[in-house]
Amino acid sequence: PPSSSSSSMPCDAGSGGASGNKPCPGSIPPQAKKSHSETKQQESGSQPMPSSGAANQKKGKERAQNEAKAKEKTKGGGPSAQQPVDVSRLDMRIGRIVSVEKHPDADTLYVEKVETGEPSQRTVVSGLVKHYTVDEMTDRLVVLLCNLKPAKMRGVTSEAMVMCASSPEKVEFLDPPPGCAPGELVTFQGYAGQPDQQLNPKKKIFEQIQPDLQTNEEGVACYRGVAFAVEGKGVCKAATMTLSGIK
Repeated sequence: PPSSSSSSMPCDAGSGGASGNKPCPGSIPPQAKKSHSETKQQESGSQPMPSSGAANQKKGKERAQNEAKAKEKTKGGGPSAQQPVDVSRLDMRIGRIVSVEKHPDADTLYVEKVETGEPSQRTVVSGLVKHYTVDEMTDRLVVLLCNLKPAKMRGVTSEAMVMCASSPEKVEFLDPPPGCAPGELVTFQGYAGQPDQQLNPKKKIFEQIQPDLQTNEEGVACYRGVAFAVEGKGVCKAATMTLSGIK
């Protein structure tokens, strides 16, 4: 005859009683089950991996930040940001003073128009009234520093600087070699870098170079002993001032 257990309802370990059967003792209902990976994530406290779209957005943001930093490093000078600070950064050319007049608002300043081989003449303001007459300056060849940032001097914008041998008592033009023409470049052997398009005043490039500009025992204008030269023509000199600073 059938045993008394055969008449009881069988247990259901798979459905949790969904079919009307009772779950087996010790079995886990499906709603209480968790995958192995979910359990591991909870135990370790880790978060689900971001989607590929979020990862790409993060990479794009980091790339844009890096590009912005690179631009900031080279801002205002381009390749010049990596150049050493030496005389190759200065754009010096031969200029010819076309006209000279007294500054309208400053007794010690001249306002000159200077030909530099460019389409238009440059206006230059110089403190040379105590050292040269208008006639001594007119039609004279000079060495001109052309890549300073234009600056107003008592209301008149100066677009370059005439280079002179200088002491507290005396100032003297640097005379280009014979046969020079306006616009010819002043070069320095061993310093072949490209000059800045415009010197950044905040970087004080000229102020760092200037102490190494001076005339030698023969009056030749030099940078660290290397002469101011015009290719195929010769060197630039002060008429009488030796061992003097240049500015």
